[in-house]
Amino acid sequence: MVAPLSIIIPTNDSARDLPDTVATLFKGLQDGLIRELIICDSTDDNSVETIADKLGAVFIHSAKGRGTQLREGAKHSSGEWMLFLHADTHLGEGWNRVVSDFIDSHPDRAGYFRLKFRHRGLFPHMVAGWANLRSTLIDLPYGDQGLLISRTLYDQIGGFQAIPLMEDVDLCRKLKGKLMMLDGFASTSARRQVKNGWIRSGLGNLWILTRYFLGSSPEALFNKYYK
Repeated sequence: MVAPLSIIIPTNDSARDLPDTVATLFKGLQDGLIRELIICDSTDDNSVETIADKLGAVFIHSAKGRGTQLREGAKHSSGEWMLFLHADTHLGEGWNRVVSDFIDSHPDRAGYFRLKFRHRGLFPHMVAGWANLRSTLIDLPYGDQGLLISRTLYDQIGGFQAIPLMEDVDLCRKLKGKLMMLDGFASTSARRQVKNGWIRSGLGNLWILTRYFLGSSPEALFNKYYK
């Protein structure tokens, strides 16, 4: 049996995150679940390509923008299923069993993990709780929760758009009614929230999301808030 799963990780100044992230994937490789690991980088940092080579991953250099990177990764992948992960997202114990069961039983759905932060305290717990509630109530998980989707369904909805921001929201809107929370966790870094402040980061994300829903383009939002 051919391994069904392509794992696609976009990177941008993420060399320090990759080894620990990939380490959480080894069980899936041992089980014959993972067909290939694809790392899409948009920088001129050769260290990411070096790490990818050491890990036996396929390395793709793409234009900047996470949406562009994810789209390129999907384009170059060959698995019947794809799992999109952020470079600092660690899958929890038993993820391989959860993914395998989902692939066998939900060919027409897409899945995402429950979010956790690798940081202790009240704010990390509250923010993760809100993210998980938002995901189930309005079918809107973010990219740091991972996305498991069949190639058939991905192609049907047109895949990720080559946009610099909101690529995860755009895709989830097209998947509305077809998303399911997986019975497992994805833990992510809280580096940005700790640096900028949990309240400030949360309000900033909410404002960007609101502006996007009101019609602002991802390019305009990116240029205003991230340059």
